[in-house]
Amino acid sequence: MKPIHSNYKKAVLLVLLVLGPATLCFGQQDSEYTQYMYNTVAVNPAYAGNRGLLSFNSLYRAQWAGLDGAPKSLTFSINSPVGEQGVGLGLSVIHDEIGPSTESNVAVDFSYTIPLTLRTKLSFGLKGGMHLLNIDFGKLDIKNPGESTFSQNIENRFSPNVGLGIFIHFDDAWYIGLSTPNILSTNHYDDSITSVATEKPHFYLIAGYVVAINQGLKFKPAILTKAVSGAPLAFDASANFLFNNKFTLGLSYRLDAAISALVGFQINDRLMLGYAYDHNTTPLGNYSSGSHDFFIRFEFTKRAINSINPRFF
Repeated sequence: MKPIHSNYKKAVLLVLLVLGPATLCFGQQDSEYTQYMYNTVAVNPAYAGNRGLLSFNSLYRAQWAGLDGAPKSLTFSINSPVGEQGVGLGLSVIHDEIGPSTESNVAVDFSYTIPLTLRTKLSFGLKGGMHLLNIDFGKLDIKNPGESTFSQNIENRFSPNVGLGIFIHFDDAWYIGLSTPNILSTNHYDDSITSVATEKPHFYLIAGYVVAINQGLKFKPAILTKAVSGAPLAFDASANFLFNNKFTLGLSYRLDAAISALVGFQINDRLMLGYAYDHNTTPLGNYSSGSHDFFIRFEFTKRAINSINPRFF
């Protein structure tokens, strides 16, 4: 690649890190959220309907604030149980922006839950959808515009999406899930032997445990582990406290990446808002003012049980 002007170097670097540049180098490609504990259905289709009500969730993440072309992600999801046969359905939309590229994922989630014991349930999930990729090379200040690599934009490059997951939980006390939101490998860009970007399957392991310390205080440690071929293992650990089923306060650590503070407000029986701030612990933190997560959840229910003892996951 020919040199490009300095004001776009950071954006191009970010694109290469996410998409996976030449020389067969692959990085973590799926969106990451500090408030992953509220975004379960996006990574594990088996969670669809598991809250027992119609649930709408949205998360927005602005990563590495202060860097040109830094990643921005927006997720919408809605899921609900269907009937009394253990079926859950969901719909999720994920939109990512980084440098000159945008990616959109739209997926339908299906889950089926069976009781293992009176208090333990096992869910199986299937995700199916599509992925669209756009890259506008006109947003780059390229020194040699005639270079064939940048001669034609990528517009709505389509690829299918199929995912699988399992999720097991014991009442409102603990849970564990294993999933891959997309089991397919996709070549998004391949115009020569030395320029290739391949999206690889990501595998997620999530787990959490809720401890009732007293009548007005609950403690929930949780983890998320993400693995993809050719990249280091990503590991998040969080610890949240829920006060009087209204106010959540916690800390999170992303291995070799960031330390985060989390806060959540249960405005009423249906509406919850949350925010998280990441302090980057890598050298990138010298150039960025951190990352920001915003979360909203709205649930359509009139059932008293959810008002008295809401699920902490």
